[in-house]
Amino acid sequence: MAKGNKSGHRRFGNIRKLPSGRFQASYIAPNGQRRPAPETFARKSDAEKWLTLAEAQILSGEWTDPERAKVKVGDYAAQWIEQRAGLRPRTVELYAWLLNKYIVPHLGGVALGKLSTAMIREWRATLLGSGVSTTMAAKAYRLLRAILMTAVEEDKILLRNPCRVRGAGTEEAPERPVLTVAQVFELAERVGVRPVGNIRKLDSGEFRLRYRVKNGHMRRFPQTFATRQEAERVLWNLAEDGHADVTRDDRLRALILLAAFASLRWGEVTALKRRDIDLVNRKVHVRGAYIEQANGRMTLGPTKSRAGLRTVAIPDAIVPHLVAHLTKYTKKDDDALVFTGIKGGPLRRSGFNKITRWKPVVEALGVPNLHFHDLRHTGNTLAADMGVSLRNLMARMGHDNERAALRYQHRSNSADRAIADGLNALVQAAQERDGDDDDGAAGSLVPVA
Repeated sequence: MAKGNKSGHRRFGNIRKLPSGRFQASYIAPNGQRRPAPETFARKSDAEKWLTLAEAQILSGEWTDPERAKVKVGDYAAQWIEQRAGLRPRTVELYAWLLNKYIVPHLGGVALGKLSTAMIREWRATLLGSGVSTTMAAKAYRLLRAILMTAVEEDKILLRNPCRVRGAGTEEAPERPVLTVAQVFELAERVGVRPVGNIRKLDSGEFRLRYRVKNGHMRRFPQTFATRQEAERVLWNLAEDGHADVTRDDRLRALILLAAFASLRWGEVTALKRRDIDLVNRKVHVRGAYIEQANGRMTLGPTKSRAGLRTVAIPDAIVPHLVAHLTKYTKKDDDALVFTGIKGGPLRRSGFNKITRWKPVVEALGVPNLHFHDLRHTGNTLAADMGVSLRNLMARMGHDNERAALRYQHRSNSADRAIADGLNALVQAAQERDGDDDDGAAGSLVPVA
């Protein structure tokens, strides 16, 4: 007999008739608290149906506390991010930004129990209608879906996840560019090329460009420019056409080659230390990764996933470039960073882009939308084209799969060496086609000299 019921009364819950003639239903919840129906009923049979449904939810384990469902989306989501174990600092920053930028302004004040699929569909349509890209809208939707899934499965606040908008979490990302072997070497050479010149802002607000020609004399460009960016673009074009003199710096050449032919992430390649480079066995040990937080703090932490902790074989053809770099730019102690910023600290993305002038460099290369991560994408694609098994390919990439991460860590060394040897063959073939045996670095196609 249910607690609170008298002999001859209902087995579960209570129903009483109010002075208004309507019926009020209530029951004792699993937590010992009496829970009334959120509304009264015109007929007693409707109240009985409501109690029957509540009892069924308790018996099936699907009952949720309606009081807890009153918590606001913004409060619950903020606590979810704070309490989520294992999130990397950059991921925490991304989640907090998505929450405050796209979710809280629209849904932050809504109680969890009031959320509906229609409401979420309208929220997404509002984001897209206000100019938010489908990529950002998809990221925000996936975050909200993950938060609400915790409310369903772990906290038992909701019966089901209202994020049920078909296709809302899918990103239609454009296909990323893949470089050829020759382009990788050309890029490695180009990131060290700098046109010689200067740009000065005039009293009129326009910009004047002066550049050095090959005989060492400085010349003034005949016209002025409305913006500094326009002047810089012309300076790079002058260097590309061979009219402006250039300087060369090879400190980042090995970084480009290693990122591409060893399929390393930015944080992984910038965290490499001298002891991680095994030149004898032609291997690189990936032991950690740098993370640059929004406040500018650099943190050396674990790899992006468990599978990211790995050893990667490298092609013979890039070993001489690594030897040259280690000799010229890396300190002698084993813990010395292989690639550093100008002042010797960890290399930051902003510093890298400034040193390399990445945008004009990749424009001159003919791949204007190339991102640094596309070097890793290139290496992965070249390796995949060799027909290696998915298991060995994913292991080389350091790709984490919850069901197979441990299997990827215990991969076949011979298969990994086969990938590196195949890459080496591609490099050698490219060198032979270019016929560049006497003009410096193989594959260097820079038309500025």
